[in-house]
Amino acid sequence: MNNFNYRNPTRILFGKGQIAAINEHIPTTANVLILYGGHSAEKNGTIDEVKQALGDRNIETFSGIEANPSYSTLMKAVTKIREHKLDYLIAVGGGSVIDGTKFVAAAVNCSGDPWQEILVNHAKDIDHALPFSAVLTLPATGSEMNANSVITRYETNEKLAFSTPHVYPQFSVLDPTKAYTLPEKQLANGVVDAFTHVMEQYLTYPSNAMVQDRFAEGLLQTLIEIGPELIKNPQDYDLQSNFMWTATLALNGLIGAGVPQDWATHMIGHEITALHGLDHAQTLAILLPSVLVEQRDKKHDKLLQYAERVWQLTEDTEETRINLAITKTRDFFEQMGIKTHLSDYDITEQDIGIMVKQLNEHGLTQLGEHNDITLDKSQKILQASL
Repeated sequence: MNNFNYRNPTRILFGKGQIAAINEHIPTTANVLILYGGHSAEKNGTIDEVKQALGDRNIETFSGIEANPSYSTLMKAVTKIREHKLDYLIAVGGGSVIDGTKFVAAAVNCSGDPWQEILVNHAKDIDHALPFSAVLTLPATGSEMNANSVITRYETNEKLAFSTPHVYPQFSVLDPTKAYTLPEKQLANGVVDAFTHVMEQYLTYPSNAMVQDRFAEGLLQTLIEIGPELIKNPQDYDLQSNFMWTATLALNGLIGAGVPQDWATHMIGHEITALHGLDHAQTLAILLPSVLVEQRDKKHDKLLQYAERVWQLTEDTEETRINLAITKTRDFFEQMGIKTHLSDYDITEQDIGIMVKQLNEHGLTQLGEHNDITLDKSQKILQASL
């Protein structure tokens, strides 16, 4: 196991009715901005619940944060915060709203261009941000308990990520009932997103991190077990509870502590979303099987472990078991209703060159746990994903 320094300061308020507890964890003098996406948070009463919990505090709202949060939209929120002298943020939504709120929290104090300071420079010089918390309504990204964020600049077809400890949520409310009315597609996306988050941290090469491995394998098995059932029974409290907590644990830093990590699937996938507008989870379902095939020699030992412990494949040759484990991974994504080939989304061979060019422009030329996924390999992965 590698050395690591792990700290997660986010408090979790888990369970039905926990929005009411917000009042206990925010300063009574706070001037609050509630940020959210579409009108569903209003229609289902979540925004009113948050306002009621905030009591007599000064409250403003900002809606319209997109599924892939837009830089231009978020900068409007920054302007509102400055104009109204707001000092506390609450994100109500899924990973996109929470990611967007993290950017806003950091951008308010930028003296120059926030895109340059936060996204291009990977927040290296960001030393503080507005305090914020989250009310999770769409489990998927784990953003409710980490310091990561991904923002899209549609004007330039760029989708970039940043991470800084200054944007950990102070607390997050995880009420499984808030996911009851999610469309089937969003639930499926969430399962695939969480699954791939675990795989990016787990399926690399052995590092004798027994606890992290077993924890990761348990999360994967949980998603495989409950994913299809969740689609059929979205108002099952036990299913939603286990899904919400699994998605949070998939990317709160715990299973990634002291182990090598990959993230090539995510980095290449961001370019697909930026250029073609696919859902983040759709890009992951397309790319992960191809990454595993391309890197199977480097991932050989972990692929065998994955085949045995997650899919219970113990017979036949090693290569056959690896092949079947990759096939089962793709089949699971398809079972969740997510197509796993670029051609399913009318993306062709001609589009691949543009994606590779974008990877080069963003400096993503040495990806993976060994930094050996070059532009040539990324092109092969994309071609294998057609």
